[in-house]
Order: sequence, then C-alpha cells, then structure tokens
Amino acid sequence: MAVLRATTYEAEITWLGMVPAGDSIRAKERETLDLGFHGITGERHEGENRPSCVRVKNLYARDTEIRNVRQLTILSEEELALIAAEMGLDAIDPRHLGASVVVRGIPDFTFVPPSSRLQGPDGVTLTIDMENQPCVLPGREIEQDHSGYGPKFKPAAVDRRGITAWVERPGQLKRGDRLRLFVPAQRAWAGES
Repeated sequence: MAVLRATTYEAEITWLGMVPAGDSIRAKERETLDLGFHGITGERHEGENRPSCVRVKNLYARDTEIRNVRQLTILSEEELALIAAEMGLDAIDPRHLGASVVVRGIPDFTFVPPSSRLQGPDGVTLTIDMENQPCVLPGREIEQDHSGYGPKFKPAAVDRRGITAWVERPGQLKRGDRLRLFVPAQRAWAGES
C-alpha cells in the first residue's frame, strides 16, 4: 500500500498572489489566501472542474469538462532566481508568471513528485498535480515591463517553471507560513527512461 511519507523539507511562503478572472495572467499580490475546495474565490483558475486545455489535448477535445487540478501555480524562489539570471534580469516578479504561491527551501522544486502534499499550519493541504511547463504568456507580461526580455522567459524557465496544484483540504495561507512536504512512499516508475 502506497502512503504519504513526511520528508524533512519545509518550504517558507515568501509571496502570495491571485490572478483575477479575465484575459491577463498577471497576479495581484496578497498577504493571505483563503482556499476552498474550489481554489481561490474570483481567481482565473477557480473551480472544482474546468474546461480541458492543451495540457491534456491527447486525452480530450478542447473544452471538455474535467476535474480542476490546476487551481494554483506554485513557484520556487530559488528557481525564479535562476530564471532571472539566465535572462539577464536582477529578479523575476511572480506577478508576471500568474503565481499563487512562491516558496523557499525545497530543492529541485519543479520536480517534486506528482501527488505530493504541501501542508500548512492550519491543516490546509495542497496536492501537487505536475510540472507547469513554460509557455509564452509570462513572457508577454514580462515584455510589458522589461522590453526585449519577454522572449527570453520560455527557454530560461525550462525545468524551473514550478508546479500546478489543487486544494485537498481548505484553509488559509499567509506569507511566512511554513509548508511541510509529504511525498508518495513508492519507487520511481520504471516504464520509461
């Protein structure tokens, strides 16, 4: 039986935001986030279900209703610094990437195993879906504030774009909270290399 195993890793929340519903992915910074089973109220990725997108195009016709496992975008402060350095910027503003949460303290964060959990002090628990592949949308946001740098984002963000997640247990996140990492207690899949 596979169970979730507590690790020695904790992540400190260094930034919180929400992307209002609409065309832009630009996030608005917040001090706290109240999370329900639907995610963040009023947020672009709010909902227990969502229309399918390019991430699952080999499974469903576009806009097929599916479970929403990408309610949140979680990024690593350390990986953001690497992206910025490769782009030639001093820093990357998480607002440009549509971030919900930025954390510090978990190495190789983008590759934390799917189905891992991040649990906050009040019991709020986020389930990691998968790696969030780089796309052109953050580059467009970056370009608005840093002319000439937007096209550099996608190649610099490969293997550093963070993860998507969904709310398994509602609660509140605050800047400075520490999230404990739990990972599935199973060996790596040997089907492909």
